[in-house]
Amino acid sequence: MTADPADDTRTRILRAALDLFAEHGYQRTSLRQIGERLRLSKTAILYHFPAKEHLLAALVEPLVADLEALLDSAQSQPTERARWTVLEGWLDIMLAHRRPLGMLFHDIALIGRGDTYHRLMEVAMRANDLIAGPNAGRRERVLAVQAVGACSDPVVFFTDVSDEVLRADMLDGARRLLAPLPADATPRPHEEAGAGARTATTIPPSRREPPTHTTARDGAPEGAIPTMPPSVAGGAGTASRRRRPGRPPALGREQVEAARRMHAAGTHSVDAIAAALGVSRATVYRHLTTQ
Repeated sequence: MTADPADDTRTRILRAALDLFAEHGYQRTSLRQIGERLRLSKTAILYHFPAKEHLLAALVEPLVADLEALLDSAQSQPTERARWTVLEGWLDIMLAHRRPLGMLFHDIALIGRGDTYHRLMEVAMRANDLIAGPNAGRRERVLAVQAVGACSDPVVFFTDVSDEVLRADMLDGARRLLAPLPADATPRPHEEAGAGARTATTIPPSRREPPTHTTARDGAPEGAIPTMPPSVAGGAGTASRRRRPGRPPALGREQVEAARRMHAAGTHSVDAIAAALGVSRATVYRHLTTQ
C-alpha cells in the first residue's frame, strides 16, 4: 500500500522544518528556506500550513496527544498509583519526543494562545492535580509542580546522557522530592500556613545538598538534576539567595547558549534560569552581559 502523496508531502515538510528549526531556530527559519530544502515553492508549503506557527503546532501535536492519553489513563486510578503512572509516563513521553522537545523548548511560547496553547495549559494543570492528590495543601501542590519539572527539564539540558541513565536519575530525583518528611522535621519560624494549607516544614539537608561529583566539561553533575534553590522551592529571605557549596562557579558553553536563548525568548526570569541550571543569579547575569 502506497502513502497518500499529500500526506507524504506534509510529512516531508514537517521533517524539514524540524531540521531547520533545530539548526537555525524558529524565528530565523523562513518558509522559503523550508521550500528550498525540499525543492517546493512557498505556495506549496502554505497549502499544507497556512502560517509558520502552524508548523510549530503540528510538531508539538504528537507530544500533546501522548500526554493527554497518559492523563486519561491515570484519571481513574487510586491516588498513589495515579501519581507514579503520570510521573513515569510523563518522563517516558519526554524521552520519546526528545529531539523535537529540545528544539521546541525555546520556541513553544511562539505557538500563541490558540488551541494548542490551551491544551498544553490543561495538560500541565491536570498533571499537577493528579500528582498532588485530592485535597492537597500548598506544600503538596508546590512539590507536584517541582516533580513535573524534575521529569521534564533534564531531558533538554543533558543531551549527552543516554535515555536509560537519564531516566534512572530523573525518577530517583522525583522519588526523593516526594518522599515523606522525617518525623522530626520542624516548621520554619518565619512561615505561617495560609488558609486551608498545611504548616510549611523545613526540607531536610539531605534533599537540598547537590551532588559533589562533576564532569570536567562544565562542572555540572553528570546526568543529575540541577538543584532547585529555596527561593524557587518556596522559601524566602536573604539566606535562600546565597550560593550553596557545590554549585558550579560557571556555565559550560551549551548551558550559556541555553541561558541566553531562554532570556531572549522572554519565557524565563533570571531566577528561573539560575534554578534550572543550578547556579547563582550573579553567574547568569555575568554570562548574559558578556554576549
